[in-house]
Amino acid sequence: MNSNSENFNNIYRTEISKIEKQLRLLLKGKKPRSLYEPCSYMLNGGGKRLRPFLVLISAKAVGGKFNDVYNAAIAVEILHNFTLAHDDIMDNSPKRRGRKTLHKKYDVNTAILAGDILIALAYESLLKDCKNNVNGIVSAFTHGVIEVCEGQSLDKDFELRQNVSISEYQRMIYKKTAALAEMCCSIGALLCSASAKEIKAVSNYGKNLGMAFQIQDDLLDIVGEENQIGKTIGSDLVEGKKTYLFLRALERSNVKDRTELTKVIKQKGISRSEIHKYSKLYLKLGVIKDAEHEIMKYTKLALKNLSSLKNGEGKNLMFWLATALITRNK
Repeated sequence: MNSNSENFNNIYRTEISKIEKQLRLLLKGKKPRSLYEPCSYMLNGGGKRLRPFLVLISAKAVGGKFNDVYNAAIAVEILHNFTLAHDDIMDNSPKRRGRKTLHKKYDVNTAILAGDILIALAYESLLKDCKNNVNGIVSAFTHGVIEVCEGQSLDKDFELRQNVSISEYQRMIYKKTAALAEMCCSIGALLCSASAKEIKAVSNYGKNLGMAFQIQDDLLDIVGEENQIGKTIGSDLVEGKKTYLFLRALERSNVKDRTELTKVIKQKGISRSEIHKYSKLYLKLGVIKDAEHEIMKYTKLALKNLSSLKNGEGKNLMFWLATALITRNK
């Protein structure tokens, strides 16, 4: 790691530790405990905290300061956890990041209510940083919420469909993942009264970075190390998810391979003992390389937007983050 990279990594760790502290203090002592303790459990579940960091570095890149947007950074992390709480209920997921999911730790009703108030708390936190252009900022934030919900709906629809195209999949991950990253960047710039050109630049950066991030997640499910990513390798195949790699494999397959792949759809997943067989099939069909190419394509599109930004450190942090994400192993 060179000195610049180490410096940016230190900035990231420092700022994320501040975000973590704020999240711990946010609901301390609030009552009723039956509501706020589950919320705190959800908010303190760890994770990369990429979304608040995107708010911070976007603000910096357009000439603002981290301190101008801390509450907004907290707001997007609360929003993200709201979506996770409800997603976990819909997917009946038992664990997230190695801990019991909210509805398993408590119960479904508690998790629904905790999710409901988290979205309200997100708006409450966002408004603390809104000095000018409140309508524009709240509108961008709200649009991000709508996109995530639409993305989750499409994801659930795809579970019931036999055929999903790669373009449909890209639209779904844009809404479910990339639109939120796009919103984080636009919020950071809007709060610092950036120009329309700057807002567009950071928003496009966030959108393309989000696309790369999700396809990287799909890839790591096959090539990652279990002790690094925190879940069993091949979980997407076991659950029958139509990921970028799976859909690309269908496109590339001959009649024999297609028969094997369509079993995943018909049986709504595979057994763990079959994971290695399908991993070998992915390698044979070249979809690992295809995914790597797609990740690089979106990352380059993200970085292409940085040239018009004014702040050197903010711009360099955005470049560092994109590079760090495509080389991550979890």
